[in-house]
Amino acid sequence: MGEAHVRTLDDRPAPPPPHGATAERPSAKGRIARLRSPRAPRLWFEILLIAISYWVYSLIRNAVPEQEAKALRNADWVWQAEHSLGIAVEQAVNHAMNAVTWLIVPMNYYYATLHFIVTIGVLVWLYRWHPGRYTAARLALFATTGVALVGYYFYPLAPPRLMAGGGFVDTLPAHHTWGSMASGDLASMSNQYAAMPSMHIGWSLWCGLTIALLARPVWAKVIGLLYPFFTLLVIVSTANHFWLDALGGVLCLLFGFALACLWYGTLPHHLARHVGRPARSAAIAG
Repeated sequence: MGEAHVRTLDDRPAPPPPHGATAERPSAKGRIARLRSPRAPRLWFEILLIAISYWVYSLIRNAVPEQEAKALRNADWVWQAEHSLGIAVEQAVNHAMNAVTWLIVPMNYYYATLHFIVTIGVLVWLYRWHPGRYTAARLALFATTGVALVGYYFYPLAPPRLMAGGGFVDTLPAHHTWGSMASGDLASMSNQYAAMPSMHIGWSLWCGLTIALLARPVWAKVIGLLYPFFTLLVIVSTANHFWLDALGGVLCLLFGFALACLWYGTLPHHLARHVGRPARSAAIAG
């Protein structure tokens, strides 16, 4: 026989796959990658998910034992720690802002309302104009909120306005302002000692970064970056949080983004704007 008729084992054609089977089966890694790839959000599911999640969050947050004595001791410790760090200026800021009625009253309404309005607004904006990034960004927000519950349970903390002899002014009742679940007639409906970490900062920073990274107009990016800084000023001016509570909110957000990055393989703003399109290495302004 000539060399042309000699076949090695490697040269033989592969046998056909069994009936009904494909020639190649996706690897487990490929199946997981498809499972974790962003999917088109469905409006009814998102509304239901957000409603149930916030209900569960509120239920757990308010079911945590308030532990008033421990919360007040922790507040004293935080206040002393801030004095040691040279950053204990919350009382001065609180008194200065409280003296300017036309300034502190809008801050009271800001604290009571924008926390929810802006966050929901950013979620709607992502759903409508950045559906490919929506689920990853939502995961980051939900993880941020979920890990905050751990802080509320293990570290009850009284806000400055509730410190015995702290000298802080609770600006909502002082100015007869409607609004916060943390003051006035609504106080009995909410855990008053869930100040650490601050989700006003966690949520506002999530909103601000999302807007700054994805919005196209420069003015929108600027507003996005300024929003968490204004929120920080408001929570301190109204004596609802210490500086260190804000730091706790930042750490929770870092955890949320880390989880979203681990699950989807990249940060939300690096994903493609629309589901089914290839992701790019940098965010596409929208």
